[in-house]
Amino acid sequence: MSGPGVDLVRHPARASELVLLVHGGQEHSDADPHLWRPALLRMWPFALAARPVAPSAAIGFLRYRSRGWNGGAAAADLRVVLDTLLPEISRVLLIGHSMGGRAVVAAGDHPRVAGVLALAPWLPKGEPLVALRPPVTFAHGTADRVTDPATTMAYAGRLRAAGTPVTTYTLHDENHAMLHRAADWNRVVADFVSAARSSSGTAGGSIELPLGRRGSVAAAVAEIALARLRLPIRERLRVPE
Repeated sequence: MSGPGVDLVRHPARASELVLLVHGGQEHSDADPHLWRPALLRMWPFALAARPVAPSAAIGFLRYRSRGWNGGAAAADLRVVLDTLLPEISRVLLIGHSMGGRAVVAAGDHPRVAGVLALAPWLPKGEPLVALRPPVTFAHGTADRVTDPATTMAYAGRLRAAGTPVTTYTLHDENHAMLHRAADWNRVVADFVSAARSSSGTAGGSIELPLGRRGSVAAAVAEIALARLRLPIRERLRVPE
């Protein structure tokens, strides 16, 4: 792949808004972020969740140059894409998971960004505080052993102290892969997109999603496969080297 870009699964005529999904990766890796990586596939149901609440928006997936954070290269890829989007795209809603959650926070002060949702983000202690514009939402599972829910909530607290309203979701007994409570993650995505497109905005707050009936991992994987089939890539936009 020559440069970063966006794979669009929906691009309505005259769309001025883009829901951009940003998948996770590794701390260090120069490997190719191919289309069939589990981290990317896990984001596909979120495109389906966003579709009914954003019927006029384009929906796409960020394609990095490589699959690692690589000292901030992933966030730089996202900024380059935001800089070079089609001029008619004036609003971008960023939704990132894990390393992608760190990327959407790091690039969330871009003038085109109209909202940031970070799912189980990797936000190390001491991560620079970014001046994000609301709506800003963080969601994390209490059983996550890959990224730390405590550092996510600490970052949300720092934003609130700086005057930014933040909504946080705590999903009890959920881990990093987001497969046990797939329906709840879909709801978080749909609620965020709906709030971002609402003129009333959001005042923030903390929402606990206590353990109810857990879905099976097999059902979540089947949902991913179905979403991938239902939403094929329609258009590829690339930033030249």
